[in-house]
Amino acid sequence: MRRIHVMAAVIRRADGCILIAKRPDTAHQGGLWEFPGGKLEDGESRLDGLARELLEELGIHVTNAEPLIDIRHDYPDKSIRLDVWSVSAFSGEAHGAEGQQVRWVVPGDLGEYDFPAANKPIVLAATLPERYLITPDGLGADDLVTGLDAARASGTRIVQLRQTGLGRKEYGQLAASLMGRSGGDFIWMLKGERPLLSGAGWHLTARQLRALHGAGWCKGEPFATGPSLLPDAAPADVIKGERLPGRRPPGRRSPDREVGCWNGLLAASCHNAEELQMAHQVGADFVTLSPVLPTQSHPGAAHLGWERAEELIAQAAMPVYLLGGMTADHLEKARAIGAQGIAGISGLWPGAVLASSRNGDKA
Repeated sequence: MRRIHVMAAVIRRADGCILIAKRPDTAHQGGLWEFPGGKLEDGESRLDGLARELLEELGIHVTNAEPLIDIRHDYPDKSIRLDVWSVSAFSGEAHGAEGQQVRWVVPGDLGEYDFPAANKPIVLAATLPERYLITPDGLGADDLVTGLDAARASGTRIVQLRQTGLGRKEYGQLAASLMGRSGGDFIWMLKGERPLLSGAGWHLTARQLRALHGAGWCKGEPFATGPSLLPDAAPADVIKGERLPGRRPPGRRSPDREVGCWNGLLAASCHNAEELQMAHQVGADFVTLSPVLPTQSHPGAAHLGWERAEELIAQAAMPVYLLGGMTADHLEKARAIGAQGIAGISGLWPGAVLASSRNGDKA
């Protein structure tokens, strides 16, 4: 089987904008936008190949880059590896050195451009942050507000509201209150047997993932095709008629209420290769992979370790957050093995050490 290694770059300017290039109309998938790059030559290191391609295509010299996401597609006659790096520093003025159109785009606007289907995970990886904060269980509203304010100040942008002790109605009311207060500061991910609120994503447990996959459901299809754990076809808001402020999460389109479809940001908790494949097949936008390291709540429990986590990340066709024993000190290593970043409760929640023995970093 012929193997093709393609390098690509998400290039960020100092103001946060990302560079995209338009494919010539006469090329394969012409007229679509893409992230700059090209084929890796035999004997060439990944970083050297990336630097060469960006110099040839854009006239820039890469001075700082790190792996972002690694996507592999196997076809009957060839295998393609799309090796994507984040470029945060370069010298020179980026321009279409080969006559191609280039444009600097605000990350939140990437969804307005037409990319090849294989680039969808790259768009998500370019948009999602490095840290996925999961709120501790059992905190009252005041403590949550205090912690979230501190998290916002430290740069946190995506939050999963984890409150397993609340019923659906109470959980929805708390989520609506916190989302209304935060405005567009966070991308919100909610738990539950079905999507709860407009403007928020949905994070599936491993049990839900298996049930939805077993029923043949995929994101964007009517829930009527799903299992009994999704009894309501329409994703109605818990707070009737309320439309919450804030940015639309990356990858989100408006729900199709007539047929009961839901197209919001979808995540899933995964622990092995089988669940990663299920997440891909149901259309998950990103996943958490756990447990990577021992946790305070289960110090003797089996865990993946860094080597196995890297192998599983290489099999995933979407951004992966590593979970379980993660702290900010692990972020650099997680990125180096191809993860989107880290997720966690006690390791990321601001303030004093939490009662991890009660909660654990489980999602």
